[in-house]
Amino acid sequence: MRRAYVAGVGMVPFRTPSRSEPYDVLGANAVRAALADAGVEHGALQQAYAGYVYGDSTSGQRVLYEVGRTGIPVVNVNNNCSTGSSALFLARQAVESGTADCVLALGFEQMRRGAITAQWTDRPSTFDRFEEVTHAVQGSSDAPLAAQFFGGAGAAYAERHGTRPETFAAISVKSRRHAAHNPYAVFRDPLTVEEVLASPHVYGPLTRLQCCPPTCGAAAAVIVSEDFARTHGLRTDVAVKAQAMTTDFASTFDEKDMTKVVGYDMAAAAARQVYEASGVSPEDIGVVELHDCFTANELLSYEALGLTPEGTAEKFVADGDNTYGGRVVSNPSGGLLSKGHPLGATGLAQCAELVWQLRGEAGARQVDGVTLALQHNIGLGGAAVVTLYEKVG
Repeated sequence: MRRAYVAGVGMVPFRTPSRSEPYDVLGANAVRAALADAGVEHGALQQAYAGYVYGDSTSGQRVLYEVGRTGIPVVNVNNNCSTGSSALFLARQAVESGTADCVLALGFEQMRRGAITAQWTDRPSTFDRFEEVTHAVQGSSDAPLAAQFFGGAGAAYAERHGTRPETFAAISVKSRRHAAHNPYAVFRDPLTVEEVLASPHVYGPLTRLQCCPPTCGAAAAVIVSEDFARTHGLRTDVAVKAQAMTTDFASTFDEKDMTKVVGYDMAAAAARQVYEASGVSPEDIGVVELHDCFTANELLSYEALGLTPEGTAEKFVADGDNTYGGRVVSNPSGGLLSKGHPLGATGLAQCAELVWQLRGEAGARQVDGVTLALQHNIGLGGAAVVTLYEKVG
């Protein structure tokens, strides 16, 4: 297996649906930015994996045809909120296996306003089993389904460990503080714990300011082999050191535990695979972009990723170990809560942030001395992708 390098990344500023350009413009601009960052022409691409959740079939071609039409394979990818990382997973595999030397991973989304709802009502839902367990554990509710899942998980965790509402709210405060320095983020104004808790209640410990917003945006990465990079004079300073994708285990449904319903076991298993494959331990990680679609999931993910022992997430937050000056800077971009969450784009926006961190190009968001960076992207239904990047040389 060859090493895969991230030669270039690009993204566009994320926007709320009412302020966004259409997906083909967003996606094409992200691709152009990634190609320019890598220093390659569109014609150098040998394959492309285009990720999106909402849109017609071949939307990936619709985006890429705006940049150029060279006849390369374009594979459209949909894995719910882990779609962008799933496209990256496939691009990395293509390069490492020797199938291709220069591959594009692209993610984009043009979302509608309001909570996510089912698009198809005349066929079985992919969330049927998740709903069955959720309703059996905590009853039915008029709250948005995703909030029932993740709010329920937060409530289960809080009941188990005595976690205070202020701890969940503090994650939103930290998110806004980080996003203040990110020109790509939707929400950059500061918040206080009191403001977060005073916002309308949604479900469990969650208030509105603890839920990610519907967002439109796009991001992309150019993944290359070392031989291709050397031949074309491209940078090889950031490599994918290890990556794993997992899907649901029996425990997701059988254990009647809301933290399992939202993918805790998937994330933990993917993280373990990455640590074992790389020889890296969680203590070696200085920066992480993790899937904070709700504050509850960020709290759970600290433990699922091994960043803090089980049951200690509240102390991790209270001690400031999730921010600058602490153990590991979590979501320096502002994360999904503040940067925004255009479903198909999120995984590649995380990739872009971590590549900038490893290059030392993150500006006021820069984490000092970072040489390893961890990415965690999860989609219910489900799939979890954990990626470890390494600064080379």
